[in-house]
Amino acid sequence: MFHRLLIANRGEVAARVARACDVLGITPVFAVSEADRDAPYTRGRDTVVLGPARAAHSYLDPQRIVQAAVQTGCSALHPGWGFLSENPLLAGLCAAHGVTFVGPPAHVTTLMGAKNSAKRAMRAAGLAVIPGSDGPLPSLDEARRVAAEVGFPVIFKAERGGGGRGMRVARRAEDVEAAFGEAQAEARAAFGGDEVYLERLVEGGRHVEIQIMADRYGNVVHLGERDCTVQRNHQKLIEESPSPALGDALRTATLRTAAAAARAIGYVGAGTMEMLLDVAGPEPVLRFMEMNCRLQVEHTVSEVRSGLDLVIAQLEVAAGRPLRWAQADVQLAGHAIECRINAEDPADGFRPAPGTITRWQAPSSQDGAIRVDTHVETGYVVPPHYDSLLCKVIAHGATRDQACDRMMTALRELVCDGVPTTVPMHLQILASPAFRAGDYDTRAIPGWP
Repeated sequence: MFHRLLIANRGEVAARVARACDVLGITPVFAVSEADRDAPYTRGRDTVVLGPARAAHSYLDPQRIVQAAVQTGCSALHPGWGFLSENPLLAGLCAAHGVTFVGPPAHVTTLMGAKNSAKRAMRAAGLAVIPGSDGPLPSLDEARRVAAEVGFPVIFKAERGGGGRGMRVARRAEDVEAAFGEAQAEARAAFGGDEVYLERLVEGGRHVEIQIMADRYGNVVHLGERDCTVQRNHQKLIEESPSPALGDALRTATLRTAAAAARAIGYVGAGTMEMLLDVAGPEPVLRFMEMNCRLQVEHTVSEVRSGLDLVIAQLEVAAGRPLRWAQADVQLAGHAIECRINAEDPADGFRPAPGTITRWQAPSSQDGAIRVDTHVETGYVVPPHYDSLLCKVIAHGATRDQACDRMMTALRELVCDGVPTTVPMHLQILASPAFRAGDYDTRAIPGWP
């Protein structure tokens, strides 16, 4: 096992990885920006300053990060999520400097990072995919031809995009030129390249993802599925498992095929297959969209249901150990829900709200039914430079209704003075008849204006 590991991320995920390091006897080293050098989770820990607050000169600079790992004597590097977590260049630089990258091999990240090569690989492995272009569109004329062939409405997406950026919808033939051009422009600005592809727009579906864990010896397991349909601008707000929208037959078949698909591409580590439940045909179909080659924010939902620790598994697999568990060992119990609590004002268009937290109090555990993952304490200053996630509250219950009720109790107990949070929105969603009935899809937030 590693002696020292560089955590190349910040906030809640940095604190989460450090906890797993403590269990395994690994010394975590926090790579921080100037804005985070006094963060509570770094107190009494080894740290190295990457650069100024601006992410481009700190958390998004692969050369600085790998140099920091080498200079601090770290034999491994955990990228967390976001930032450079799916960047093949970072993985390649780690390999070149003798640092173990905690994640899949660079060639797998490259394969799955290009949306169309990922779709081809998953189609070959037996998963259904969303109909669309077979690769990036070379011209406007080709975009028009493929759109007419696939059928409207269609959506243009950046080939190497994410987070909802580089996406535009065309509902009629007259919309194609503008949507194609705008998607290219945003892709160029956000991702450095203007390659876009086209898919049929699946409306009225559900966003479902499958948690995978694999070692380098071909052992692959799934930890069930999560429903992430409650989103705003393609940003997830609430995640839960199991999905209330899936039948047992579709769930079982898709989970099995997803694990086999991960094995087929030589996947190693934690990964998530993002799927869209298409209900337009005679039978519902789960269609592959993309694979996130990293740990997900919402991995906690799968941990709570399974009782397994995915970060510890990541570190053990990266160190060359085989998975401790086979598929038969993964026993999923009850229902779990996670709410992401951000420093944002939902009543003011989700305006980010940096500032000082004058009082912080996490909710009670409710006899082990509530888990809170956070890096925040009283006096913490929410910086304006990064994602505004304050904590994740995870509730577990024997039934979905029980998990919802426990979550609402926990959110009412949560105290965060000094900055507005998204708690009022979460409470309104959880209390809404539409959410309780599972009667919603990707087009709207249930119970929220």
